[in-house]
Amino acid sequence: MPWDELTPRKFPAFDKELRGISRKTMEDHYKLYEGYVKKSNECRRILKEFDYGEIEGNQVYSPLRAVSVDYTFALLGFKNHELYFGHLGGEGGDPKGRFSELIEAEYPGGLAMWHQAVRKAASAARGWVMVGYDLNDGSLFNYIMDTQNLWAVYNMVPVLAIDVYEHAYAADFGATPDGRKQYVEAFFDNLDWDHVNRQLGQAEAARAGASAADKE
Repeated sequence: MPWDELTPRKFPAFDKELRGISRKTMEDHYKLYEGYVKKSNECRRILKEFDYGEIEGNQVYSPLRAVSVDYTFALLGFKNHELYFGHLGGEGGDPKGRFSELIEAEYPGGLAMWHQAVRKAASAARGWVMVGYDLNDGSLFNYIMDTQNLWAVYNMVPVLAIDVYEHAYAADFGATPDGRKQYVEAFFDNLDWDHVNRQLGQAEAARAGASAADKE
């Protein structure tokens, strides 16, 4: 199993004073991210050490099942936060570039409608909102994730991630629906749309590559 050791990395957002989101919240949030890195690596080591000729694969309980399920939670915790921290530290404002073009084409009400839709998704989600690019049809959609590993949308590439677990906002805004809404506004005030567009560009390139391969 060719798994490299995951390592936490530094993000430009931590070198800036974010608007509305405190440094303490960011530092505490980063410790959670570091924990996901640690547990992902720990699960990988255990999975590599199993004797798959002998180990039980039981769906009610087995060590293989327990570690495999927990690994998906830790790994998606790592990946989700990589995207989340990566696109904070910007100037916020309206979407721009290719993301804006696709949103205008996707939503009948354009950017205004998407702004409303993504905020309502953030109010409805229990864990995350992922704005994802679909590799099959090239659409953008606000996917609600109630937890990190109990979902699967195949061929969807996340390009924008909003963490709406209480740890992301309770200390700054309070653990209330209104507090969450204030946090979501602060999130968008600090969003780096260039980073979002880089993520989108990679997703579009992947779709174009897959389409070219199919034609061959």
